[in-house]
Amino acid sequence: MTYRTDPRTAVGHIHLRVSDIDRAITFYSEVMGFELQQRYGAGAAFLSAGGYHHHIGLNTWDSKGGSAPPPGHTGLYHAAFLYPDRAALARALKAVIEAGVPIDGAADHGVSEAVYSRDPDGNGIEIYRDRPEAEWPRDATGALRMVNDPLDLKALLEEA
Repeated sequence: MTYRTDPRTAVGHIHLRVSDIDRAITFYSEVMGFELQQRYGAGAAFLSAGGYHHHIGLNTWDSKGGSAPPPGHTGLYHAAFLYPDRAALARALKAVIEAGVPIDGAADHGVSEAVYSRDPDGNGIEIYRDRPEAEWPRDATGALRMVNDPLDLKALLEEA
């Protein structure tokens, strides 16, 4: 390998094509709790946590009234939102459930705890929290050993 990305690099934001901008803004603000930072005309919006310029961009420029891609096609698998700790993840999960959003799955990956759902346009959403790196599962050689074990949602919700 001739190049490695700087280890300080992070994913800055996602930008999603949606079919209905107002419905998408409502989902990401009222269900997911992000704050609307700016509307860009009638076809785009930018939302964030904590006043950042945007973590989520939404637009209907090429997708107004469109449908979700059918199964078996390429595209976004999910957007993942990292919460700072288990209590914050629990509060986010509680908001999603109270909004009536179906949960697609949940997993304990050893390195993280994750819950999966979908936005109104069918885009996959993951809400998760990382465990401290010192707790990540490793084999005898020190190599990372992620798992896909069940996550106890009831126990998680008790921390909300």
